[in-house]
Amino acid sequence: MLRDALLDALALVLPVECAGCGAPDRSLCAGCLVALRAEPERHALPDGTPVVCALDYDGAVRRAVLALKEHGRTDVARALAVPLAHAMTDATSSRPGSGGTRIETLPVPTSRAAFRRRGYDPVALLLRRAGVRPAAELAHTRRAGQQKHLAVDERASNRAGSLRARRPLTGRRFLLVDDVLTTGATLAEAARAVRAEGGEIVAAATLAYTQKRASHPDVHSLNVS
Repeated sequence: MLRDALLDALALVLPVECAGCGAPDRSLCAGCLVALRAEPERHALPDGTPVVCALDYDGAVRRAVLALKEHGRTDVARALAVPLAHAMTDATSSRPGSGGTRIETLPVPTSRAAFRRRGYDPVALLLRRAGVRPAAELAHTRRAGQQKHLAVDERASNRAGSLRARRPLTGRRFLLVDDVLTTGATLAEAARAVRAEGGEIVAAATLAYTQKRASHPDVHSLNVS
């Protein structure tokens, strides 16, 4: 009740619309917050890397993610960080460190052009809101075209060779993190770049997944329930 009262008072000073449905006076209304409750789905990349996705990229979830990525709505990051953290925990819970080696969180970096346009990296922001200090070991080698404008089969070739590790990673283990899983091309390229420098990818986690992945042979479901 106190939280709602404070939000009501803040809304008088800084009116906002719900990023999920457009209702007035909330960053995310109660109904849309319900839609952000994690319901993890498990998938796998072609190399067998398990991927845990927190939410279905549809409806209020899709609108909230787009609000963060395309409309500067950083006020929704804290709410979106909750299901992402759930997926990350799920992805690593059965994969403890080997010989005392901890699992580091490694986000897929945004491109330089996207960072200039937004002024922030959405995945890095989500991790900060989740209280996670990520590793910064990946960098872009070239500018890749926007994935959303490409056909499914064009995405892998668009990403191929677009990332590199900044230094040797031998002996280090990583959980890859990205915002949305579609065909898995971005995560696969990130995994390749890490392994090329001797690092190990134990799993990946994303905030959401799209139904497009169901029609692509390179990403398959691991769900048994």
